[in-house]
Amino acid sequence: MVSALALLSVMTSNDLEDYSFRTRFSESFISQISLSADYVVRSRWVTPNVESRGVSQRVYQSAAAREKVSYHVFVPTAYQSEKERRFPVVYWLHGSGGGVPGIAPLSRFFDKLMTDGNMPMTIVVFPNSMASGMWCDSVDGVTPIETVVVKEIIPRVDSEFRTVSDRRGRAVEGFSMGGYGAARFGFKYADLFSGVSMLAAGPLDLEFSGPRATANPSERTRILDEVYGGKIENFREMSPWKLAERHQKRIKADAKIRIVIGADDFTLESNRRFSGLLDQLEISHLFDIRPGVAHDTMKLLSSLGDDYGNFYSELFEGKSD
Repeated sequence: MVSALALLSVMTSNDLEDYSFRTRFSESFISQISLSADYVVRSRWVTPNVESRGVSQRVYQSAAAREKVSYHVFVPTAYQSEKERRFPVVYWLHGSGGGVPGIAPLSRFFDKLMTDGNMPMTIVVFPNSMASGMWCDSVDGVTPIETVVVKEIIPRVDSEFRTVSDRRGRAVEGFSMGGYGAARFGFKYADLFSGVSMLAAGPLDLEFSGPRATANPSERTRILDEVYGGKIENFREMSPWKLAERHQKRIKADAKIRIVIGADDFTLESNRRFSGLLDQLEISHLFDIRPGVAHDTMKLLSSLGDDYGNFYSELFEGKSD
């Protein structure tokens, strides 16, 4: 088996440096923009198109958002050659700052992993949660991101692509804010997802610290106002913590759940506490601390080695039709 670290060689150093730079730039920029400019960023439903092998952009008129919405879809090489086959789907949720810079390097990562036989042939969907939409329906109704993904994009993907269109062939994964979203979706909609993969997820506690530790007070206030109506009670009720407690009995016994976090990540302790909550609730899961890794998407993925693809091999074994 080829390790995920070796698989990352398909991405050039420029790919990874550019992705990291643009992510850092986005995070810095988001904390400084004015209210009026932020509203534009906040409600930007159609992202730039990303060109990469196997990737296409889909744009449709959303009833929930009342305007056009876009998302990207990666299909493996086997999708074109095996016309009668149906494929499982992973919904990949990006972190704060926006997900566009990560789509190309991530799709190349998945492409190489699948081509080398280290992950099942899988469709990967990249929805959009704006820069800091938290994968929630905002209380004020401006950004119904959760509804767009769950009620619109998932049915559209199942109707437009040859998917395994039920829970057994569907998983949700995300990094940072996306890991928070993966936990929210996976626990709230346990009937839709058989796999939940939380990578450096946050925020996971019941106190709102923003999607990253470097969030300044004005940014935390802005996100709390925009997404949660300025009320910490709303944040708590919508949190993965409360959703796990509320839907404990609905989370299927056969759900495959993992929490992966770097040993040097600022979200380590909150992830540890969340794992402890799942233990108390008797929700089976893997808690995996990766040494020498901070809050970095690609380094966390590479640190998993074969374990990354093995998670999906076990989850989707025998699920392709």
